[in-house]
Amino acid sequence: MTTTYAALLRGINVGGNKKLPMAELRTLLEGLGHDDVRTYLQSGQAVFASGHGDGESLATELAQAIEERFGFAVDVIVRDHAYLKAIADNCPFPAAELEGKQLHVTYYSASVAEDRFAEIDRSVYLPEEFRLGDRALYLYAPDGLGRSKLAAELSRPRLNKGLIATSRNWNTVVKLVEMTAS
Repeated sequence: MTTTYAALLRGINVGGNKKLPMAELRTLLEGLGHDDVRTYLQSGQAVFASGHGDGESLATELAQAIEERFGFAVDVIVRDHAYLKAIADNCPFPAAELEGKQLHVTYYSASVAEDRFAEIDRSVYLPEEFRLGDRALYLYAPDGLGRSKLAAELSRPRLNKGLIATSRNWNTVVKLVEMTAS
């Protein structure tokens, strides 16, 4: 049985030394035996079909292949269409009423509990808000991620210790659902 997945690569092509051309990422995924490989934007999203493995093993395989081929480590999260659709469908904020830059999802490599964020006084950051989902955090930042003080607080290493975390704006969340549906 073939499943369609999205690979979310953390921190590539957004500054620094981790440059990974999307054409080369597509070739790498095809070389790993995956089909119908497509990329979205330049910031580390690939969609592919695979008949072997699961999200976790595919993420490990891709991360190892990137390090071997390009010489740098990249954190990778791989999720299937059903998961991505559930994340979009279960958004606790009125996504249809917001601009894509106002709503973000941080995907985590494992489940996170509310107590991880207990030290954050949420009232200080209003109207910005966040809510947890299944291995995800939804962030409403009305002025965008770049101006969000709550996003800066949520990205502190101590809050994400032991996790891979990578964020996408709502437009990308929706596009990945669409791309993995086919």
